[in-house]
Amino acid sequence: MKNKNRTLIAGIALIAVLAGCSHQKNVSEAYGNFETVTLLVSAQGSGQLEWFHVEEGKNLSGNDTVGLIDTTALALQKKTLLARMSVIRAKGSGLAAKKEVIKRQLMNARVEQKRIQGLFEGHAATQQQLDNVNGKVDVLKYQIRELDVQRQSVLREMDVIRSQIAAVEDRIDKCFILSPADGVVLEKYAEAGELVQPGKTLFKMGDMTYMYLRVYVDETLLPEIRTDGEAEILIDRPGGLMDTLSGTVSWISDEAEFTPKIIQTRKERVNLVYAVKIRVKNDGSLKIGMPGEANFRKRQQQ
Repeated sequence: MKNKNRTLIAGIALIAVLAGCSHQKNVSEAYGNFETVTLLVSAQGSGQLEWFHVEEGKNLSGNDTVGLIDTTALALQKKTLLARMSVIRAKGSGLAAKKEVIKRQLMNARVEQKRIQGLFEGHAATQQQLDNVNGKVDVLKYQIRELDVQRQSVLREMDVIRSQIAAVEDRIDKCFILSPADGVVLEKYAEAGELVQPGKTLFKMGDMTYMYLRVYVDETLLPEIRTDGEAEILIDRPGGLMDTLSGTVSWISDEAEFTPKIIQTRKERVNLVYAVKIRVKNDGSLKIGMPGEANFRKRQQQ
């Protein structure tokens, strides 16, 4: 009877040891939560949000137009500037035409000047006649210079209006709300019909193609981890099962910090650890905030 009891006790002890060893083998090297790169999309214009086709969970492509802020006032402003531009352009055309007329008059006056000069040298014309034709040539040359000055003024005014039109067009462009990149709408902060101002956050989106598992490791494990190194990722599945994924270390913090409260026990939170990000291809099952486990040395030994 005593031998049976001893055998039973020894068997129980062996099972406990094996279970403990198995548990040790199943303990991962790091724990954390999944996150992704998120973008906050804000309004760049001011006015009423005319339409806004954004819904949480919707997939967007880069440069998709998802909304529009009222552009009525800006369109009227642009129309006014274009009208001013037409008036000034007509003024410039008038100056150019006037200059051509005066240039023809100057050409004729110079012919007359040459003729009078020849007559004067032959004593067939008076000094007064020569002075008159010289004065006429000088006046016409002065008028051309004045027209050139006026034309330069018109051109500068046109440049100013062009800049104003470009500024208005830029403001109109900013009234169109675009998706900055491919991704999924995570949160929506505005609705069509609301008044918005520049800087108001309209929605948040994230690229769910790749997720990042942020884990925390102590300094003893740090020498085993390198950027671009592989890592084994474990995630929970129903029924207490675990799925294994492959990941790549994308970032290692160069500063130690206290373990975040959500990761470890109170006792372990006083330890200094290093944050590590692991890039994982998302097969559609990974969500923001989902817990995950990581192994580095085991992956390298395989």
